Amino acid sequence: MEHHSEATHARSLLASALLLVLGAIASSTPASAVGGSQSSSGNGGGVTACPRGQVYSQRSRQCVQARSEVLTDENLAEYAFALAKANRFDEALDTLNMVQNLQTPRVLNYRGYITRKLGRNEEGIGYYLQSVALDPNYTQVREYLGEAYVTQGKLDLANEQLRTIQALCGTHCEEYEDLADAIQSASAAVR
Repeated sequence: MEHHSEATHARSLLASALLLVLGAIASSTPASAVGGSQSSSGNGGGVTACPRGQVYSQRSRQCVQARSEVLTDENLAEYAFALAKANRFDEALDTLNMVQNLQTPRVLNYRGYITRKLGRNEEGIGYYLQSVALDPNYTQVREYLGEAYVTQGKLDLANEQLRTIQALCGTHCEEYEDLADAIQSASAAVR
């Protein structure tokens, strides 16, 4: 149980850090620096994103030319995910391609998410499965994998992911709730 608590705490810290990154993008990047574009992140908050070819740098707190040697893999991956949440999938994939180590659970998960949202569901599932193989306890990838199975109508496989998420973080974590809602909506549509 101690490991579960530490993992939950680590995920909470990671989520807080992501919110800080997204908040920094939204609050410290002037709209004029991004061409005035304000995009919805899909999670209720607005994310101000840099113009194509630029990436938000946490170090300099501004949009910079997209060069992987300037930014860390973590910064690039999180920015790519923020672009994806703002429905800027092609740019998100371009940004993710600048990451030096493409074989991490997070990068593979984000690549799966982006390719799935681009309509390439099977390719996305392949990336999700690679991510799960590297970190079987990564609940976000299990949620997204389950959502991909829901899209395919494979509710039995989606429910397997839901049970795994429940074992990892219970029934009140965001990943469990989101996947349960997706499964319930798909089940209701079938009836």
